[in-house]
Amino acid sequence: MDDFFNKLFDVLRSILDYHLFKALTVADLIKLFVLFGVVIVVERFLRRHFTLRLLKRSHFEPSLQYALGKIMGYCFLALGFYISFQMANIDLSSLAIVAGAVGVGLGFGLQNIISNFVSGLILLAERPIAIGDRVEISGVAGQVKKISLRSTTVVTNDNIAIIVPNADFITHSVTNWSYDDPRVRYRIPFGVAYGTDLKKLQGLMMEVAAEHPKALKEPKPSLFMTGFGDNSLNFELAVWSSEMTVSPRTFRSDLNFAIEQKLRENNIEIPFPQRDVHLRSGSFVSSSPSPEKS
Repeated sequence: MDDFFNKLFDVLRSILDYHLFKALTVADLIKLFVLFGVVIVVERFLRRHFTLRLLKRSHFEPSLQYALGKIMGYCFLALGFYISFQMANIDLSSLAIVAGAVGVGLGFGLQNIISNFVSGLILLAERPIAIGDRVEISGVAGQVKKISLRSTTVVTNDNIAIIVPNADFITHSVTNWSYDDPRVRYRIPFGVAYGTDLKKLQGLMMEVAAEHPKALKEPKPSLFMTGFGDNSLNFELAVWSSEMTVSPRTFRSDLNFAIEQKLRENNIEIPFPQRDVHLRSGSFVSSSPSPEKS
């Protein structure tokens, strides 16, 4: 029995002492993976229970707290991985050639992943978008819920989570409705019939803007006449609001309902396309083919 265990230990020792590379054995590799796992667990524990709590006591904005927490976590991981190599007795200089060869191969195979990784760092550092911002990119509009190293999660008003690669936020044009000031001016187009009292119309539209609880008093709402249409006088009611970051479609819909109701209550016609048909007098001659003779 002792011989069996001795042989087993010899086999295990020979496996662990097997050199994968000149300065790297299987035992070193296992030790390295264990240390990596410890570093990851410690980083998550520190970020959740110390870093974020410390940042919450600061006067920074929540989006900046999130970005700082992420960057500090990545720095801790980089330092922890370096120390892990040293504790595993792995000389990084001896692996430089191998790492260079592997890096070239990974560079071609993982171009998109590396691009998204670098873009994620840029987003966290420069903060063109932040958690809670309402953005619009490539036809996707919603609120930013999470920024990770590879992608950003945008949740639409229909509660649909869209995963957008970070590189898209760097290479494409992005509309950030809450970047500097959440106030946005809505323009609601409508038309009225020719002959409408325009002074009365302007007063009614100011009432519409004043009656909506989400419409801002400052800057003041405005009514613009945009042109003379084929069937109507065309106007735009411009109203400022901060609802773009919350429920923009609901706010726009409420204004449309309010405009229609206000016009109807005051007997102001909302015209629809009309066409005049003129019939010219004259006789209509119908000719039919003559019957064939048998």
